[in-house]
Amino acid sequence: MRTLPLLLLSASLLPGAALAQPAQDRIESSVTQLPRTAIPRHYSVEVTPDAANLRFAGKVAIDLDVVKPTNSLTLNAKDLKLGAVSIQRAGGGAAQRGRAVVSKANETATLTFPARLQAGRYRLSIAYDGVINEQATGLFALDSKAPDGSPRRSLFTQFEASDARAFVPSWDEPDYKTPWDLSAVVPANQMAIGNMPVAKTAALPGGKKRVTFGTTPLMSSYLLFFASGDFGRISKTVDNTEVAITVGRGNEAKARTALDAEGQVLTYYNQYFGTRYPLPKLENVAGPGQSQFFGAMENWGAIFTFERILLDDPAITTEAERHDIFGVQAHEMAHQWFGDLVTMAWWDDLWLNEGFASWMANKTEQHFHPEWGGDVDHVASREAALSIDALSTTHPIVQQVRTVEQANQAFDTITYQKGESVIAMLEGFAGPDVWQRGIQAYVAKHKYGNTVSDDLWSAVEGAGARGLTRIAHDFTLQPGIPLIRVGPATCAGGTVRATLTQDQYSEDKQGKLTPLSWHVPVRAMTVGGTPTALVTEGRTTTLSAPGCGPLLLNAGQTGYYRTLYQPNQLAELTRAFASLGPVDQYGLLNDTSALSRSGYQAYAPALDMLAAVPGNAHPKVAASALGKWSGLYGLFSGDAASQALVAAQIEARFKPMLDRMGLAPREGEPVMDATLRPQLISVLGEVGDPAVRAEARRLFAAPAAIPGSLKSTWLGVVAYDADEATWEKLHQLAQTATGSVERTTYYELLGRTKNESLARRALDLALTPEPGKTVSSGIISAVAAEHPEMALDFALAHLAQVRSLVDSSGWSRFLAQLGAGSGKPETIAKLDAYARANVAASDRKPITQVTTRIATRLSENGRLKPAALAWLRTHKA
Repeated sequence: MRTLPLLLLSASLLPGAALAQPAQDRIESSVTQLPRTAIPRHYSVEVTPDAANLRFAGKVAIDLDVVKPTNSLTLNAKDLKLGAVSIQRAGGGAAQRGRAVVSKANETATLTFPARLQAGRYRLSIAYDGVINEQATGLFALDSKAPDGSPRRSLFTQFEASDARAFVPSWDEPDYKTPWDLSAVVPANQMAIGNMPVAKTAALPGGKKRVTFGTTPLMSSYLLFFASGDFGRISKTVDNTEVAITVGRGNEAKARTALDAEGQVLTYYNQYFGTRYPLPKLENVAGPGQSQFFGAMENWGAIFTFERILLDDPAITTEAERHDIFGVQAHEMAHQWFGDLVTMAWWDDLWLNEGFASWMANKTEQHFHPEWGGDVDHVASREAALSIDALSTTHPIVQQVRTVEQANQAFDTITYQKGESVIAMLEGFAGPDVWQRGIQAYVAKHKYGNTVSDDLWSAVEGAGARGLTRIAHDFTLQPGIPLIRVGPATCAGGTVRATLTQDQYSEDKQGKLTPLSWHVPVRAMTVGGTPTALVTEGRTTTLSAPGCGPLLLNAGQTGYYRTLYQPNQLAELTRAFASLGPVDQYGLLNDTSALSRSGYQAYAPALDMLAAVPGNAHPKVAASALGKWSGLYGLFSGDAASQALVAAQIEARFKPMLDRMGLAPREGEPVMDATLRPQLISVLGEVGDPAVRAEARRLFAAPAAIPGSLKSTWLGVVAYDADEATWEKLHQLAQTATGSVERTTYYELLGRTKNESLARRALDLALTPEPGKTVSSGIISAVAAEHPEMALDFALAHLAQVRSLVDSSGWSRFLAQLGAGSGKPETIAKLDAYARANVAASDRKPITQVTTRIATRLSENGRLKPAALAWLRTHKA
């Protein structure tokens, strides 16, 4: 496939299909529904929110260049009521009054003027009114409680991908980069936050003040940020930049973990990217509640993050969540260079932002916290991508985005995890030093500009990675997964030789597709030997590796492919499993499981390898094995006898691990014990281990005494098995919780019960005002984990009410995921019927992905159940 030229990569983002259109300043090509007759050069925006009534007033002055004579200008506007419109030529002259016609369907406003506008510089002025949303879209409100228990409302913005137009009429596309001046009229006793530091504050009558922020650098509209509320703030200076965390007042102490991480990461990124962070401050602003679409947003200089993944609350935060605080910060801060300083030209290349930031966050975790097992986490991310990419409903990393809904749906596992995995593979091909030099050259050349993927490949090849572009094109411009079939291996003269045959791995179209072709970087070794590297050429490639032991492909697990061994080769690797490193154990275990599940090989070899995971395995490997045993337990849902066989395996293999590390945190224990313990408790509790369930009941008698890092875990065991009295007590804990993170956790626990009657009560509770606008959707999702059909039926029966609880950007994905765990064909029919009635054919990707996954699972389960049962009966624990 070829890379699309820059002129064809930028398109007007409209709710309906749109034609391709040129990048900024290249106005000679086609005119679209958002014609390039003018180019904005500077925005000056002032907003006056009325938080109590969920409205705001705004006015904007836009300095722009008219580049083609015209009587009208078309720009983006969404849910805005436009008032007075005028335009005046720079340098003087009479202002023209304009008439505005808003298209709700196209999310545009067309401004018509009596006299023709000739080419030149103008100032366009617009007064307007807008709405404050109660979900995380545009300008939105989040409610919480002040330290004294009184209610408080804070305002925040979320504009990615296409909601800056709901805050200000604008050319709301990423390649229109301009400086922004923002001011806001807010209550005098509140703090206001913007991308830049406050430049001046002026007192106003009526207990108000006008806060004016400094002028931003050139940046895209989706990165603009504003917040106001009853905030507290902690900060320090790191590498000549002010780093800060802004939180709801009273939560400052819970922000220290995040502030320390922010300082560490900033210093590292200044060095790694070779271009210093250019703004005077880097702030992270925390908001209560949650979104079903995103957890954090990389607004330049003012990152937004929900409290539940930013605050370290000793009452409820787990050790894994503390790691997430660092990881999410590292991800969003990587965007300050990859996304903010250098921005993709269009959403087709969104992965340049998200895949890179995910890879950079993992790299940063490994740099500062190697004890966290980030090298294994990278393989877990790859597995998440492979599970989506194996279906016919997948898409290339570089994908065509032509509608608002398609842009929202582009934030998915392929963009993030496959993007991260391909970058890791390309770094491995180039070498870390060459890769870094290429990254530095890319950032230096394109700062304050827009790019496409080929700009990155060109920079890395220019740094010395010859041949990288053809590999990158294969893995980013076409979908799917290479399958490397290993032929019989022979050993002579201390060298193993085998023929590798390339195919394509698929779960739902196996044997029904013409395989694509990739240039695949392969690292291979004999167990205990030295790795060797090659790039596949054509369908077959000859491999030679030093040594005569079992042959292992994808050594180090940086390659994005699956490996199918000969049965005797797989048996040898199973016998040698304990001698492999954790990264290769994790990758081999998951590769083998997937190939057996999808029918490329028998199921017994996968169970043999699962059984080969040693009792002292690396905790991340143990956790993966535990998850597979738990999945096997779920496979036999409704079959108590077969589940008992699986439960016996789980208890025999994992109860000794839990006994060894103990049921409670220990002073100075390995950090991996602290992250594995909750998973052991949860699964052992689910399969009915009597000691775990007894301890859960004991702790529930005095929940305040449960260690905060294990509170959600132990209460999760209780919630799963809850009777009515227990559920009511959990409900009381939710109602009386003071911290917003703790409160949200408790409400979601109410939905995790296996009791159908109590699950229905949780669903009914979600439609009341009690949990809160952004918490209720989490309750419904929690019910779906155990009762997917019930949750989906409930959402479809209360469509308007449930939809109001989910931000519009995430609605299609939210609804589809409610049914994702279903094992019933009726769920496919229900989702398909909803899609036909409510979703444009071009925008059904989340739903078709889920229905394809359900259909594939149903097909696989019929084959897996008898094979698994036969193995279990001959390998009783």
